[in-house]
Amino acid sequence: MLLLAHGSPTTAISHDELRALVQQALRKLGAKRKVLAIPPDITRLNSRSGPCLKAVEDLYGAALTDILPALGTHVPMTPEHIAKMYPGVPAAKFRVHDWRNDVKTIGEVDGAFVKQATEGVWDKPWPAQLNNLIWSGGHDLILSIGQVVPHEVMGMANGVKNLFVGCGGKLGIDASHFIGAAYGMERMMGRADTPVRRILNQALLQYCTHLPIVFVLTVVGKARPGEAAEHGLATRGVFVGQGLSGFAEAAALSQAVNFEQLDEEPQKVVCYLDPEEFHSTWLGNKAIYRTRMAIKTGGELVVLAPGVKGFGEDPGIDTLIRKHGYRTTPQIMAAIQADPALAGSLSAAAHLIHGSSEGRFTVTYCPGHLSRAEVEGVGYAYGDLAAQTRRYDPTKLQDGWNDVAGERIFYVSNPALGLWAYRGRFTA
Repeated sequence: MLLLAHGSPTTAISHDELRALVQQALRKLGAKRKVLAIPPDITRLNSRSGPCLKAVEDLYGAALTDILPALGTHVPMTPEHIAKMYPGVPAAKFRVHDWRNDVKTIGEVDGAFVKQATEGVWDKPWPAQLNNLIWSGGHDLILSIGQVVPHEVMGMANGVKNLFVGCGGKLGIDASHFIGAAYGMERMMGRADTPVRRILNQALLQYCTHLPIVFVLTVVGKARPGEAAEHGLATRGVFVGQGLSGFAEAAALSQAVNFEQLDEEPQKVVCYLDPEEFHSTWLGNKAIYRTRMAIKTGGELVVLAPGVKGFGEDPGIDTLIRKHGYRTTPQIMAAIQADPALAGSLSAAAHLIHGSSEGRFTVTYCPGHLSRAEVEGVGYAYGDLAAQTRRYDPTKLQDGWNDVAGERIFYVSNPALGLWAYRGRFTA
């Protein structure tokens, strides 16, 4: 059941309006005694989940007993992160998702369905796993909160992804990420109906209809002059629904707001990674995922990454990235056969494939806290952050085309907020 659908490519929703709209939708459900909220972590700082969660806190008060950020494989939120992203929400209500230990396998999506959904790419059963608090916490309302935006594994982020990946376990995360990599990231990004989403949707319908799950989905885009904005962004829409209701509407709006098709292939793209959001290449490689369909063959992607200090969010995955690097798909597939550790961590293998340019363009990483040897060791070119920042000054560049001392570049201030593709490369 769809409780709220509000927004358009030209709508600009203030934080106060957003809080009011979320509460208006949730009041239709009646009083609740025990509520679980599942918002994103600091890596989705601009998702507008802060105002949404504050609306939930103000509406339910003590009945909002648990807040479980959808960490996936990420490190837990710090007290500073919680205070910054969720001001006014008691830190004592926050719990930590442990993707390796605190999960339950609630069932499997059978191999025949998986084979059909993936067009024969994968034919093994997919293990549906959830955090124990979601599955057996005894809540009479479970609110999944987050932003719909193009995504490298799902096609479009959020909805069921928040549950089965954000609060899922190693087996399910490994398999879903590898299915996406094997099917082909560029075949999925920016599309609402993809193999991985079909599988996760099936898991929700097959095993979770008894759970009182409601999705609160936002769409955020670049603000225009005079609009209600924060950090140059405007909230374009909010959708609240039970089951799968609301996702298609949110995805359609995100496609209109967050997907930019270019008539010209940039020879050089420069991406900036906000140090508060991006502290690893596991997160920061959105710079590669979201621009790869735009960059000209033989071109270059320059990633200004002042906060990046490691590769994986998880120590084990970090070790595997350092060992194998971001190589071509055939090289990673061969490494899976040769290294049992990589074969046992298919989400890491998928990440290595996703982070490779497949030899089509150069990736120059300019990290704040990694050495030249570390960057070159994983297969990227190294750029000096200070020198590159002087040349491509984020405080002076505008999103889109810029002329820098006679060099024509395309600049992206936050790759997590969209998808860019050369019109001739993207086929619907």
